[in-house]
Amino acid sequence: MISYTIRRLLMLIPVLFGMTLIVFFILRLIPGNPAQLILGQRATKESLASMTSQLGLDQPWYVQYFSYIKGLFTGDIGTSIRTGVPISQEIWPFFIATIELSVAALLIAIIIGTNAGIISAWFQNSWFDYTAMVIALIGISMPIFWLGLMDQWFFSIDLGWLPSTGRENVRDPVIPITNFYLIDTLIQGDFSQFNVVVKHLILPACALGTISMAIIARITRSSMLEVMRSDYIRTAQAKGMRMFWVVYKHGLKNALIPVLTIIGMQMGILLGGAVLTETIFGWPGIGRYIYEAINFRDYPVIQMRRFIPPGLSRGGDLERISWR
Repeated sequence: MISYTIRRLLMLIPVLFGMTLIVFFILRLIPGNPAQLILGQRATKESLASMTSQLGLDQPWYVQYFSYIKGLFTGDIGTSIRTGVPISQEIWPFFIATIELSVAALLIAIIIGTNAGIISAWFQNSWFDYTAMVIALIGISMPIFWLGLMDQWFFSIDLGWLPSTGRENVRDPVIPITNFYLIDTLIQGDFSQFNVVVKHLILPACALGTISMAIIARITRSSMLEVMRSDYIRTAQAKGMRMFWVVYKHGLKNALIPVLTIIGMQMGILLGGAVLTETIFGWPGIGRYIYEAINFRDYPVIQMRRFIPPGLSRGGDLERISWR
């Protein structure tokens, strides 16, 4: 067992090495120059050359790459070119916002997906079963950006029920304590703000959780159908137990084993796949943070590594240059 674990861990080394190499070169293929974005379109060639040198972008690619790897191993993820703030400080609120959105999306997916799968298995081949599975198939196949835009148009613009963008009311911002806005508003006892935060959370959480909801529904249905054919289920029915308790007390307990595995996998997928949702709904999470960093060619944020060379201070000089 120990040797197997060691072999599996050693196999991670070339995978991680390949990932860092791909990320490094893809960033260099994106058109644009960070120095140009910092200094503006009217910058002279001399100032551009000076800034490029200060950022270390004039060095050979292998020097930049090994500097990148060294930063990863030393744990110094660096300073943002765009803001001049250490990434470890400014990334935390964005990361918490993504966790809050992903957890809400997963809860919606679990509640609706599992119950839809259970009822579909309970009433197999009924109109509800066919309808739920068709909707689940559409949910898996539907592009999330299109669903998000349709949600905004229907629920925000047409009906006016929910806000279309943002995480809070900009005129009455939440005072951050833990950066989990739902928790912060409850700690402060401000239930009106809590309702506002919930309304801002519903649309992006539903859009993000749609695919996971569909997957959970289909897996739950398949697992429940297998369990419902078991002998102990037929015995419980023969004893006269109500079908609701047979399904939810006896059947669901054994059917949840593969479902829990899928739910665990979906949480990781939601955390990593929130870029489109956060961009569409203006949600200030890690996905939008990285998206804006890509637009600005903010290499340290995208790569999460030390980038600002010793010749340029991490605070004042970069911030001053950025505002020219």
